[in-house]
Order: sequence, then C-alpha cells, then structure tokens
Amino acid sequence: MKSEPDEFSIEALEKVGREPWTGVRNYQARNFMMKDMKVGDGILFYHSNCAVPGVAGLAEVVSVAYPDPTQFQKKSDYYDAASKPEEPRWWLVDVGFVRKLKRVVSLDDMRAEAETLGEDFALLRRGNRLSVLPVTAAQYKHILSLE
Repeated sequence: MKSEPDEFSIEALEKVGREPWTGVRNYQARNFMMKDMKVGDGILFYHSNCAVPGVAGLAEVVSVAYPDPTQFQKKSDYYDAASKPEEPRWWLVDVGFVRKLKRVVSLDDMRAEAETLGEDFALLRRGNRLSVLPVTAAQYKHILSLE
C-alpha cells in the first residue's frame, strides 16, 4: 500500500496504531481491498513521492472491507456525489502498524532485484500508479530480505 509520507507515513501509523485506508478512488485498487485482502494479511507500507521512495515499514489488514465513509462527506476531498449509502462505490480496510523497517527498501533496490521479483511484480510495471497493489508471498519475503 502506497502513501505519501507528507500525507500519512509509517511513523503516523505507528502513532495511531490503526487507521482506515480512506480515499482510494481507483476501481482496481478498491477491488484489491474489497475482494482480495483478508484480516491478518501482511502489508508492505510504501512511501511514494518523496526523496527516497520505497518500503518503509510493515502493517497488516485488521478489518474486513467496509464502505469508505469519506465518499459521503461533502466536505471531504474524497467526496463522491454519485455514491449512495445504500450503494457505496468505494470500500476500504483498516490497517494496523507492525513495525518500521531498519532501512527503507528503495524503489531502486527493488528495480535491481527485478529479475528475482518477477515480471508479475506490479510496482515495477511502467505507468503503474495504484495505491494498492498485490504482492506474492515470495515477493514479500524477498523485499524483507533486502532490509
């Protein structure tokens, strides 16, 4: 899961312990949360749009998917006038802090491991800007080995 550290960092998650992953407004990313993520799944917490983009920490899914309340809040940056409480368009999961990494596993580190991470490693695909991406167990383990 990607977040800009100026908006919400691994340090911010550490302080609050648990946070709803609000504001996802891409159907593919929403579907990953709504259909694929399960309570207890590990999360690589990725800092984007910063000096050293990369995996900064670990979190875990701590709730089942539920409607993102910000879609209904007119003053929210994530308000969606087309979404109705009886038919929500946007879903989220809560994430819980696990730990910060000893060092950021940078995007450059992962690019250097592209062959090992495999062609299906979504983060390294050109043009991929999703905030939620699937990672296989082997990819997750390999990224942690780079810490």
